[in-house]
Amino acid sequence: MLEEVLQHLNNWFLVPDGIHSGEFTVQDGGITLPFLQTGQYFRVVGSIFNDGLYQYPEQDMTDETFNGTVWALAVPKAVITLADEIAAWDEKNGAPGPYTSESIFGQYSYTKATNASGMAVGWQDVFKSRLNAWRRIGGII
Repeated sequence: MLEEVLQHLNNWFLVPDGIHSGEFTVQDGGITLPFLQTGQYFRVVGSIFNDGLYQYPEQDMTDETFNGTVWALAVPKAVITLADEIAAWDEKNGAPGPYTSESIFGQYSYTKATNASGMAVGWQDVFKSRLNAWRRIGGII
């Protein structure tokens, strides 16, 4: 869920000079990245099998050698905690459905939960005010 939240925020919390380009090798499920610290998040871009968000040292990657970039990130603890809360909410409420309530007594009736765009309410709407503090308007970093 953290990766989805960071994409939604358009903010990866990139460290200064944190984009490292070149040839990288994933071997035995792991990748050696001397510019990262244990527990630090990183993003892989340009891989065939491993694009995505990871926490260093990751040991569950697919072996490959690729030319791409690795982004060193400094994701704030508050954002990680918020992503955990969103994941719990999402697990409890599931994918947003078209109806919040239905009644078959007498005449059929229903209520829809929608946002301002008329779309079903999702975690993006429920947590919007808390997410806005971290949102980036321009750029992808």
